[in-house]
Amino acid sequence: MEIIIIILGILIDRLTKLWALNSLTKVDQIAIINNFFDLQYLENRGAAWGTFQNKTVFLAAVTLLIIAGMIFYFVKFKPKGKLFRAALALILAGALGNLYDRLIYKYVVDFIHFHYKDVYNFPTFNVADMCVVIGTAFLIIHVARDGK
Repeated sequence: MEIIIIILGILIDRLTKLWALNSLTKVDQIAIINNFFDLQYLENRGAAWGTFQNKTVFLAAVTLLIIAGMIFYFVKFKPKGKLFRAALALILAGALGNLYDRLIYKYVVDFIHFHYKDVYNFPTFNVADMCVVIGTAFLIIHVARDGK
């Protein structure tokens, strides 16, 4: 199950980023819901919310350490809970998707943008980021439910 989640997460992330690179770089934005949700190309040279700008080597190294730690944990402890395994697989898929961008492009391709008119802008993100956030939510649910 974990391998399928990881492969699907990476595949969907890559395909959507390739679409963004080929389509969104030619237009300013594509409005999906006016004044709320649009697609616009962004080259993120940092981490979440614009932190660690232009620290590509540092971010790639930290990501590699996290990925190595998660793989080690999977192999050494063979976690049993389905929700826990799915959470780790989603986080791995997201980490690998954004690591690929950092290594190949030297930035992460972001394109999903929620906002309220010009009053509020949520940071632009991508499918890999969604995998990490959903995986983290699953992890929180697992810990809250099982107390581990």
